Amino acid sequence: MEYQTTINKPFTLSGPGLHTGKYTHATLKPAPADTGIVLLRTDLEKMVSIPARADNVHDTNHGTTLAIGEVMVSTIEHMMSALHGMHVDNVFVEVDGPEIPILDGSARLWVNQITEVGLATLEKERKYITLPQRVEWQDSKSGILMIAEPADDFKVDCKIEFESELIGSQTAAIEGLDNYAKEIASCRTFVFLHEVEMLLSLNLIKGGDLDNALVFVDKPLGEDEKERLAKLFDKKKETIQVHNGVLNTIEPYFANEPARHKLLDFLGDIYLLGAPVKAHFTIKCPGHRANTELAKKINNIIA
Repeated sequence: MEYQTTINKPFTLSGPGLHTGKYTHATLKPAPADTGIVLLRTDLEKMVSIPARADNVHDTNHGTTLAIGEVMVSTIEHMMSALHGMHVDNVFVEVDGPEIPILDGSARLWVNQITEVGLATLEKERKYITLPQRVEWQDSKSGILMIAEPADDFKVDCKIEFESELIGSQTAAIEGLDNYAKEIASCRTFVFLHEVEMLLSLNLIKGGDLDNALVFVDKPLGEDEKERLAKLFDKKKETIQVHNGVLNTIEPYFANEPARHKLLDFLGDIYLLGAPVKAHFTIKCPGHRANTELAKKINNIIA
């Protein structure tokens, strides 16, 4: 028999949100069995709790946002991925702003803190979601195909496809969660340089910089453009370099880091089912909308 878990003691991670740029503190605290993951906005006159469930998904543009009424918490996916990957069933997440800190653009720091405080075993059996049938969601126009099939364990096969040769077609997979911390958690979010200015024009990625994302560049940079980017990212011009198609001085951790990050995001979004699931997922060109729509469809079938 497997038992539910929570964390042994509270911990806090702080930093700017990726899109709002607002500096927030996210404090994770132990929670009783059958609580699940619950977010609490503590900066409001009256604290509002938002269960981390697919039916509370409010928006999936450039991240996953949960909401109850007009109260929202955005960019939850990396934290949720770490909780899923590290087998945390129950926790309260107190956040004093509208967005979870982006940190280094991965789930690594969440995993490090969970590992440091350790897990507490609760006296309640862990509940797994099982599928009575194959579940599929697709968007043929975008080439997205999301399949969940009944299985005895948890497995994900992920494939992404980009026209740019810098990424191209990549795959990543995970069978069980034992290798999550080593193989998936450190993989950072990524974006193409031409998307950066578009996102900034939409008043997004205010908290983004060259240390928390892989910025892919598929064209040569002139001196004028380097100077403009230096001002944009508040860096010295000489630090604006392109190495192997990446606009910063950090190297990808894996040749298929973008595919692994998409898998990381999926693990966070699918945990919005409210419990771990035994299924074999085959996901092609996933994104937050596709991930959460698949979760909602599964919820409708098992309800």
